[in-house]
Amino acid sequence: MDHGKILILRLSAVGDVIRTLPAVKAIKKHYPFSHITWIVEEPSKTLLESQPEIDEVIVFPRKRWTNGMKSARGLLRTFGEARRFVSDLRKHEFDVAIDFHGILKSGLLGFLSGSHKRIGFDRKSTKEGSFLFCNVRVCLAQERMNRFQRNFALLRALGLEVKTFNPGLHIPAKDQEYVDFFFNSLPASHKGQRVAIHPGTSPKISFKRWMPESYSQLADRLARELQATVIFTWGPGELSLVENIRKGMREPSVVGPRTDSLIQLAEVFRRCNVYVGGDTGPMYLASLVGTPIVVVYGPTDPVLYEPLGLHRKVKKEVGCNPCYPGRKRSCNELNCLKMITVDEVFEATKEMLSLSG
Repeated sequence: MDHGKILILRLSAVGDVIRTLPAVKAIKKHYPFSHITWIVEEPSKTLLESQPEIDEVIVFPRKRWTNGMKSARGLLRTFGEARRFVSDLRKHEFDVAIDFHGILKSGLLGFLSGSHKRIGFDRKSTKEGSFLFCNVRVCLAQERMNRFQRNFALLRALGLEVKTFNPGLHIPAKDQEYVDFFFNSLPASHKGQRVAIHPGTSPKISFKRWMPESYSQLADRLARELQATVIFTWGPGELSLVENIRKGMREPSVVGPRTDSLIQLAEVFRRCNVYVGGDTGPMYLASLVGTPIVVVYGPTDPVLYEPLGLHRKVKKEVGCNPCYPGRKRSCNELNCLKMITVDEVFEATKEMLSLSG
């Protein structure tokens, strides 16, 4: 296997791709001369390309193909593209395909890759019948398992037992320089301990957002009582949320730099003493660069979605959480988030600041 060609299948979402990355890095560590190719959707492309353990990144054009199938002409074009995609994939002659995703698309891609050894989870741990495309199926010891550990468990089929993992993310020099310019430009009054607050989420998971007014009050207390520099980080479509939170504040705060990639955002977190936010992709980025974390959990299960490294979980048991995906997206009450107090998150952040040095 050390000189083998390995195909990684985890197409999306950003947080899930990030949670898969440590397992893939572990493969490269044990098999340094292997050639690792990862099929992923566009949002995670630059992150994976920045990591030296990933030899090749292939973008799965899901959105373009989905749009292409809306017309007869587009359907023919999409069919032709898909045929070429599969043909090019088979030319790699993969020795093994590892399906971390466990859905129909990933299972089918593994099968169409032509790999004779296709590793995936068993029927209980997959969706849409993807296990049918795998000929090596890993049975998990328990259903309710942390997602990092779940991915490590799949490596047993390669003969690897990963007990511990030291967080790590390679930050290219050009991205370090870009973020360095931002921090060097901060006034002297903002040179103390830094707390990164990432209040946003993608629109699809807005049910994970703690209340904006709570973030305003938290940031005020961090600045006033701990003399911390609060840096609000943001992604596409989230700047207006940050500005509204800052309008509700009395104390000064900083708007983080525009970041052109996930890896630049990770570098911002690396320069901060503590990260505060919800259960989102950026939280896992902070986890991988070793920044202490305070994560605010609402409807999601903190056992499944716990980050790596030093962290504090803030959550409230309200009788209905954690809840199923369908209810998460339709719940208008979100008492699980509304009942989390500013004082609870402040005390957790204060503790993490004391431990961060």
